[in-house]
Formats: sequence, C-alpha cells, structure tokens
Amino acid sequence: MEISEILKTISLEVAPEMFTLVSLRHEDWLRLLENPELSPRMTAPFMIFKDKFETTLLLDEVDFETLRHAVRDAKIEKGFRLLTFDLVMDFTVVGFLAEVARILAEAEISIIALSAFSRDHLLIKQENLGKALLALRNI
Repeated sequence: MEISEILKTISLEVAPEMFTLVSLRHEDWLRLLENPELSPRMTAPFMIFKDKFETTLLLDEVDFETLRHAVRDAKIEKGFRLLTFDLVMDFTVVGFLAEVARILAEAEISIIALSAFSRDHLLIKQENLGKALLALRNI
C-alpha cells in the first residue's frame, strides 16, 4: 500500500493526557530506580528510553508530579500531547513517518516521533495540536 493511501485510511487518536519529557543523567536514573514509589503507573502511557547519553522519560502529568521532587536537576519539557496512528503497519512500509514529518514541517509544527513495535506516535505541543490535526486531515 502506498503512503498516500495509508494516510487517507488511518485513524489518528489523541491521548487525553498532557505529557512531559524528562532527560536524566544516568546516575539520577539509577537513583530513581531505587525507589519503587517513583515508578510510573502501569495504567498510564509512559516511555523509558536509555541511550549512552541520557535516560529519557515520557510521563503524563500525574506520574510527573509524583517524581517531580526527585528530578529537580533534570531537563524538563512540558505541554505535549500524544498522537497515535492507530494502524499496525508491516515493517516493509517505507517513508510513513517521513511523509507525516514533511506535512507537519510544511505547517511549521515541530514533532517528536516515537515508534512502538506496531504503531507510530507523535508528541506535539498542546498549542500546535489543532493546527497539526488540521494539517493531517487535509492530506
């Protein structure tokens, strides 16, 4: 299936929560792991991504408030909405996120792209949500 066909048939879901990105130094991440009370709720969407530079957490407002006091030295960016492309795509699909990024770039909307095993997601600032949804609807 062509990317243009996928974009016309795909369902886009917007999570009701607001999200925060947190960048932690590795030693701060290890300190957080020592306290299970600071773990995200298993009922809320969250992400933990660790690379050689940092550990990044994506948390909703409730989970962020729970650990806010423990991450005072972290880099924090608030005010994101999570958009999910609700379609399981085969790993042979090429260029889907590139086309979505192009459409949103033309609308001057900054994104953070995330991929799970079976679905792609975007983080978009709340103030750009309406404009992003309009741009993606008009494809």
